[in-house]
Amino acid sequence: MISAGIDCGAKNTKTIIMKDGEIIGKAKVLTGFDQDRAVTQSWEKALEGTGLKAEEVERTCGTGSGKNIIRNADGLVNDIKAIGKAAHYFFPKARTVADVGAEEGRAARLDEKGNAVDFAINDKCAAGAGTFIEAMSRALEIPLDEMGPMANQSHKQITMNAQCAIFVESEAIGLIHANTAKQDISRAIHDAVASRIVSMIRRVGVNEDVVVMGGVACNPGFITAMKKQLALENLYIPDDPEYGMAVGAAVVAAEE
Repeated sequence: MISAGIDCGAKNTKTIIMKDGEIIGKAKVLTGFDQDRAVTQSWEKALEGTGLKAEEVERTCGTGSGKNIIRNADGLVNDIKAIGKAAHYFFPKARTVADVGAEEGRAARLDEKGNAVDFAINDKCAAGAGTFIEAMSRALEIPLDEMGPMANQSHKQITMNAQCAIFVESEAIGLIHANTAKQDISRAIHDAVASRIVSMIRRVGVNEDVVVMGGVACNPGFITAMKKQLALENLYIPDDPEYGMAVGAAVVAAEE
């Protein structure tokens, strides 16, 4: 069975190609203003190197905020089902999954087949998403990929309002004006974002095997904050966690 999953997200569009349950192709491109172009480019790049032609892919599922524009999709899958199936694909024993992307955070409690039995979504406030960390990196004049490692250098905890991005940004600017060390501000920012996600995880139920996916899962400062707030020594993170939803969509395509 050859299946594909396409995740048209707010920042990036990802495509996964699977053959008999094994990932054989993947690609990621910036979504930009032209979602259709992004879908086409990621699809074509994912097929490169697989030795497959587009017509050999038996079924394709789309997901993500732009899923409705994916013209070559045979079906669509919502975000929660996609992250559940992806978590189960990578870590079959997992019963809790969180996915944190550019504009949204999601958490779900899963059954033994990776189906969501409860879920929560943070789609109203940027305080629980990657875009906020990116905005704060500009305010601190720190490259985005240095924000997480810098946060882990801090030994000082500063509490911020985790409920609203506007308030957190105001507090961060106040700390900058107070000459607070940048590593301490960075830690406070990551703690605030993690707090938002952890509250959703606790709402749906915490299992020791917690899977974290989405682009923010690549951020070591965020992962450190998550571990501390969940009181867990380990979080399960797949390779290339930003492809999680695309993998889930490909799994659903194969199942259906």
